[in-house]
Amino acid sequence: MAKDHFHLAWFLSQGYGPKAWRSMWPGTEYDKHRWMMPDIFVDLAKGLERGCFDYMIIEDSSMVPYTYQGSHDTYLKYGASSPKLDPAVLVPWLAMATKHLGLVPTLSTSEYPPYLLARLVNSLDHVTEGRIGWNCVTGSNDGAAENYGHVGQRPHDERYDVADEFADVVTRLWEAWDEDAVVLDRDIPMFADGKKVRPINHEGKYFKVRGPINAPRSPQGRVPICQAGGSPRGQAFASRWADTIITNAVSVEGMKSFREDIRRQAVGWGRNPDDVKILFLAYPIVDTTMEAARERRRLEQEDFGRHLDLQLSGMSRLTNIDFAQFDPDEPLPEHLRTNGHQSSLAKWIGKTPRSLASGLNSRQGIDLVGTPDHVAGLMQEIMQEVGGDGFLLFNAHFDRRYIMEICDGLVPELQRRGVTRKAYAHKHFRDNLREF
Repeated sequence: MAKDHFHLAWFLSQGYGPKAWRSMWPGTEYDKHRWMMPDIFVDLAKGLERGCFDYMIIEDSSMVPYTYQGSHDTYLKYGASSPKLDPAVLVPWLAMATKHLGLVPTLSTSEYPPYLLARLVNSLDHVTEGRIGWNCVTGSNDGAAENYGHVGQRPHDERYDVADEFADVVTRLWEAWDEDAVVLDRDIPMFADGKKVRPINHEGKYFKVRGPINAPRSPQGRVPICQAGGSPRGQAFASRWADTIITNAVSVEGMKSFREDIRRQAVGWGRNPDDVKILFLAYPIVDTTMEAARERRRLEQEDFGRHLDLQLSGMSRLTNIDFAQFDPDEPLPEHLRTNGHQSSLAKWIGKTPRSLASGLNSRQGIDLVGTPDHVAGLMQEIMQEVGGDGFLLFNAHFDRRYIMEICDGLVPELQRRGVTRKAYAHKHFRDNLREF
């Protein structure tokens, strides 16, 4: 496929949790008491497959946050970052409803032992016939660490040292069975050839794993790895291990610079930079007229302004810094440091909490608002200037109306312009990701 094509994927922010439960838009009502059922997520997956999206990431965290004001009350009041169900449970439902869409659960190197994670991902790749990815995260919030028996998270850069060893162990476990190890000859008899299955006998600084994994190599073997590290250490990790990297879209210049830097680092690891697909977060709002789309954005911004505590609590969770301590109308001090999301905090320094919380900066600076034709044109122009590789769409509080607007409104316009695929060329997620 031509290089002027770009990829589309979906970031299921707020994970496997309640969506649009406060929405007042007509036609978006749903049974709020059944938010834990997979129905709306299945509808989303079907829509994404209609639009020939590459994959869906299911975000996750395993704690009820308490950073903001030292309490979990605000988070539970809004259903923000909690509750969440385990993303691995959702994957089989989505897989049964689709045939091509890549499915990428978030699984943390801070919370899983390498063998358990390798086995789970291998199993999911088998039952989806090669459509699984792994969103590799290191964990950043002390509350989650405490749930797993730790005092807090390791220092930021050391978490990536752990992740380097973790990724090495996991990928070796996935490849511990040769592709032709399974014989299935009843006459010999031989189910699998033991000479083609190996323990890994890993003894490192952080992990000790004998192996091999107790299941044959899955359809993809080494499944695609997704990563979102924005700090210098996170970028180094991503350029080494990730098949697809997700990052913010602050400006076209920033997008281009980030992509070029990651590709340079990938070459330094001996990788083909074309094998690393960088997707930029984008939140499009499309409607039948420019005025209607802009009105929706205006109403959304008003809602942000009315719920300052909701936005500040989210910022607190990401950084382990209680933003309730700052004057909302004074710029954040330069001396702030975090053991949490360093790249997020770096973008906020010098801005007022109110301006950040009001949504003025919450949509990554790329304003994709308007009719499907208008937004598709903007996306096409941005990708042409950046050079690739695509967009990761998100909406933390999506509903069925939004699914249709994107998958049956915006995407067909992108396809008409010839910039996104109209059909899947391959069976496996990795191959579709590398198609162009």
